[in-house]
Amino acid sequence: MDVFNGLVGEQMKIMEKLLYLQSELERCEEIEDQLQQLQSETELKEVQHEIMNMKSELKEIQRIFEIQTEKVIKVYQENEMNLSSI
Repeated sequence: MDVFNGLVGEQMKIMEKLLYLQSELERCEEIEDQLQQLQSETELKEVQHEIMNMKSELKEIQRIFEIQTEKVIKVYQENEMNLSSI
C-alpha cells in the first residue's frame, strides 16, 4: 500500500504541475494576443500617419497645380490680347 500511496502522491504532484503549466500557458497566450493586437494598432497608426502625410502632400501639389494653371491661363490670355492688338 505504501507503494500505491507513493505513486498517488507523485501523480498529485504531477497533476499540480500540469494544472499550473496549463494556466501559465493560457496566461502567456493571452499576453501574446494582447501584444500582437498592440503591434497591429501600432502598424495601423503608422499607416494612418503615412496616409495623413500623403494627403497633405497631395493638397500641396493640387495647390501648386492650380497656381500653375492660373499662370498658364493668364499667359495665354495675354498672348491672345497681344496677337489681337497686332
